[in-house]
Amino acid sequence: MKNPRDIVIRPLVTERSTDLMEEHKYTFVVDRNATKIEIKKAIEDIFNVKVLAVNTMNFKGKKRRLGRYPEGIRPGFKKAIVKLTEDSKAIDIL
Repeated sequence: MKNPRDIVIRPLVTERSTDLMEEHKYTFVVDRNATKIEIKKAIEDIFNVKVLAVNTMNFKGKKRRLGRYPEGIRPGFKKAIVKLTEDSKAIDIL
C-alpha cells in the first residue's frame, strides 16, 4: 500500500472550500491514480477522523501562454471532497 502522505498531496483552500467546512466537508488535492478507498484510508490515518463519503474530480490542464512561445499546458490534478461523520472532530487546515 502507498504511504498516506503520498496520496494526499495538500489541502485546497478556496472560498468555496472554506464554506464547505461548515458542513464537515474538506477539500484536498490528491494523487491522480488514487482511488476513493485509498483516499478515505489516507485521510483517516493522517487526521484520525472518520470519513463518511469521498467525491473525486479530475481536472485537465489548461492551455496557457508561456512568454514568447505560443502556448503550454498547466498540469492537471485530482481533487477530493471528503465528508466527515457528525461525531468526528474537525480538521484544522487553516
